[in-house]
Amino acid sequence: MKVFAGNPWFQRLPPAEADALLCAATPKQLSQGELLYRQGDMIGPSQAAFFGVVRGMLKLCILHPDGSEAILTITEPGNWVGEVALLDGMRRANTAIAPVETELLAVSARKFDELMQRASFAHAIARLVAGRLRMTYGLMSDSALHSTQERVARRLLLLARGDMTESGDPRNIITTSQETLAMMLSISRPTLNRELQALVKLGAIALRYGHIEIRNPALLQQEGEGAAHLPQRSRPA
Repeated sequence: MKVFAGNPWFQRLPPAEADALLCAATPKQLSQGELLYRQGDMIGPSQAAFFGVVRGMLKLCILHPDGSEAILTITEPGNWVGEVALLDGMRRANTAIAPVETELLAVSARKFDELMQRASFAHAIARLVAGRLRMTYGLMSDSALHSTQERVARRLLLLARGDMTESGDPRNIITTSQETLAMMLSISRPTLNRELQALVKLGAIALRYGHIEIRNPALLQQEGEGAAHLPQRSRPA
């Protein structure tokens, strides 16, 4: 309960719905590298299908037949995933893998359907999906409208808020590996390193062993918005 209590979505659940969700769940353990579900999987009524991350993390990705992958996000403790295929009754749209040993709470498809009969819970799931759709639109616009450096800055700011978590209390340490960050942005490691070094020179971040430190969030925000590169308008006399 303590893990989920800090999640903005879970915080907004009415107490009765939060209790019902936790009561419907059973513990599930994943070892490092273990697959939780694969894109294209169908879900049976008794199958575990809606998952809350208690400890560790889940990597959500799209796998290509040639073996390459595109990382969508890293799901941290406190977040719930897996609802989309339950809502539309279609196959899994992505793959979920545990990069480290991970502990989950798992809710079966049948129990999820029972929870969805409760109006407050269904409304909460609608908010969850809407928030993720809004995030997806933001990432699509980043890719189409922003430079690579701006995209790097913006994703660092998103990761500071827990990526999917969208915490209102951002942290200044990002532990996501540079390899994972490059795959999230669909850029090469050398390109990412060049953009990170540029942000280091500006004083926005510092590169530490195993993590990235955000030293100046306001400056990083400015870089993400491209404001630092806009021509200055002259003031009228």
